[in-house]
Amino acid sequence: MTAKALGLVPVLPRYADEQLAERLGIEIDVCRPDLVVGTIPVHGNRQPIGIMHGGANAAFAETLGSLAAWMHAGADRIVAGLELSCTHHRPAREGRVTGVCRPLHVGSTTATYEIVLTDEEGRRTCTARLTCALPPAPRGAKRD
Repeated sequence: MTAKALGLVPVLPRYADEQLAERLGIEIDVCRPDLVVGTIPVHGNRQPIGIMHGGANAAFAETLGSLAAWMHAGADRIVAGLELSCTHHRPAREGRVTGVCRPLHVGSTTATYEIVLTDEEGRRTCTARLTCALPPAPRGAKRD
């Protein structure tokens, strides 16, 4: 069995087949502490009236921000989301939505990111802000 990863973050083998990002069709193109870029399809992530579901926007934004936090945190810390806010500006109707995540604040105990989602025409569809806690990893736990 090949080890799975989300961006550069390894997925624990026992959870390899349970990844929300995979079910939503999220693809990661860039994964660095200062920049995470990915895409998500509108198809399969719609609300009943045919536009991109706001919850899919939120899950996508949190995925990108959490990856950035994991890249920043280092092996001696874990990442836990504290707060996510999303402002939905316009509906995405077709194609793929692109997300660009950049840090607003990166400290030793918290990190905050702005995630901008745009449609295929480059129009902003959603702006999200994610704050993550960066607590120490439990004693004896090892992040690879």
